Amino acid sequence: MTDYSEPVTIRTPGRADRTGSRRRAFSLHPAQTVVAGFAGAVLVGTALLMLPISKVGPGGASFVDALFTATSAVCVTGLTVVDTPTYWTSFGQVVIMLLIQLGGLGIMIFASLIGLVLARKLSVRSRITTATETKTSGFADVRALVRGIVKITLVIEAAVFVLLWLRLVLGYGYGVGEAAWHGGFLAVSSFNNAGFALYTDNLMGFVADPFVCIPISAAIILGGLGFPVIMQLRKEFRRPLHWTMNTKLVLWGTAVLLIGGTVYLTVIEWDNPGTLGALDPGARVLAGFFQSVQTRTAGFNSIDIGQMHDASWLGMDVLMFIGGGPAGTAGGIKVTTFAVLFFIMMTELRGETSVNIFGKRLSRAVHRQAITVVLIAVGAVVVGTAVLLMITGLDLDRVLFEAVSAFGTVGLSTGITADLPDAAKIVLVLLMFLGRIGPLTLGSAIALRERRILYELPKERPAIG
Repeated sequence: MTDYSEPVTIRTPGRADRTGSRRRAFSLHPAQTVVAGFAGAVLVGTALLMLPISKVGPGGASFVDALFTATSAVCVTGLTVVDTPTYWTSFGQVVIMLLIQLGGLGIMIFASLIGLVLARKLSVRSRITTATETKTSGFADVRALVRGIVKITLVIEAAVFVLLWLRLVLGYGYGVGEAAWHGGFLAVSSFNNAGFALYTDNLMGFVADPFVCIPISAAIILGGLGFPVIMQLRKEFRRPLHWTMNTKLVLWGTAVLLIGGTVYLTVIEWDNPGTLGALDPGARVLAGFFQSVQTRTAGFNSIDIGQMHDASWLGMDVLMFIGGGPAGTAGGIKVTTFAVLFFIMMTELRGETSVNIFGKRLSRAVHRQAITVVLIAVGAVVVGTAVLLMITGLDLDRVLFEAVSAFGTVGLSTGITADLPDAAKIVLVLLMFLGRIGPLTLGSAIALRERRILYELPKERPAIG
């Protein structure tokens, strides 16, 4: 049986020596495999989008525009530098949809595979404990795991597709084929938290339509929960006492952030004539909820983001930075990381010595991992924002929003993306790629590099605060 704790080995041709030693091998760390896979998908997507058949009009797309769009699709972000429905042909739009699907499936599959890698590095006793705690059967069956991910993805996307198709046909007079194409594209884009749409104004034309906004929001929320949570809810929905700490943190964190974001954005934008002010009260609440859902890493917009108040942008920066659940299609530092830091803070304020969450003690190794991920994420956003400020000369609030949106793989924009110079677009490409791949590979690298130290140095406490 394959040992997933070992690096992936790729054999290269070579001449055996006199002792009959094995051929030379080029080894890839699992985290390196993830990066290489996503980078390869981005490059292939870029090449396809540069073809003349992908772009409306003569010639093909420029390298930077194709690279930006491919990265945004594979990293399920949704930021765009060109108008998707008018710039890309049907072939180009199909390429984008396939890249979104590949990016969403790949993220969940690779995250789950890394979970298997980490579990198989444990002792037999620890592996049994892990499988028991997560209520997972056949933990080592990678094929069954992948089949489960694909099945869940297709079922949710199919359900959303049917609802949107019916609404577009019955409510908007779309033809059967046109409604199927739009509904299918939106279903894939929403479950994968991508935020791409086939309308120039994104989804602003459906701002007051719950039959469009609710199914899309539901798909985004489910995709953002993460595969482990969906799998456990499917098996033990009525037995919350059996839920893992991860499931409870994701569900509680998602509910708090969605409700809090809805109230925050709705209250601030209630009288803003450029956003919610022109709608009736029911539509204002719907639009506030919809935008709160999108800020969690989806990137659709049913109102004009550029017309929102600065305070709304700041609140959205926080929500975009936190993101959704781990091992799913959402980005950000993840709800669980934020929750861990919150409980660490509460433990310190209460003067307790151990962090207890839902009746269980949190491993101290998780403390260090969470702090490391957050500090690196903050550093990436700060550096990216500073570079964008120097390149563009735009206001800090808009540039910071763009940087956080790219790193959190959200896709929301205040309207400056298309007008950015190529150098700034490359910076956003790097932030999108780092935001999607960085936390995942960093978390696995930290866990896989963990080693026991046979000695300890003397303790000393510096002044804090």
